[in-house]
Amino acid sequence: YPSVEALLEAALSAFLRSDLRVVQRSGWWRSAAWPDPGAPAYLNAVVIVETQLSPRALLAQLLDIEVAFGRRRAKPNAPRTLDLDLIAYGRQVINQPGLVVPHPRAHDRLFVMGPLAEIAPDWTHPILARTATELARDAAVSRDAAPQSARNDAAAGQSGET
Repeated sequence: YPSVEALLEAALSAFLRSDLRVVQRSGWWRSAAWPDPGAPAYLNAVVIVETQLSPRALLAQLLDIEVAFGRRRAKPNAPRTLDLDLIAYGRQVINQPGLVVPHPRAHDRLFVMGPLAEIAPDWTHPILARTATELARDAAVSRDAAPQSARNDAAAGQSGET
């Protein structure tokens, strides 16, 4: 792919072939790489989808899309081509082996809550009872996350959460 944006756009196109209808999507948000801020910056977005898939089947579909785009899970936090996370599934709270919804750390990550607040500011966390806007304001992780301006070049970066 000529750019990270092109890779992420292609991944979003794969949603259409996977029984996932994109209802809304945020703009791209850039943040420093973690745990190595010297690595290329991450590019993140949030999408709201409609699907008939169960939460577990949806997560499996997201993991299949990652693999189709070259994701290999060698070790935690290793650089990756694509990282798709299931942040929430309606108002459901699920805590099962291999499936925790809402995502247990999303509420504290600006690179997740910022894009979510952009498209669904009043979304309310089903456990914390706080809106995406409130959670974005108070997020402690990746405070440098910010919307990518339209004039940024399409060069550097790793993909992030979508």
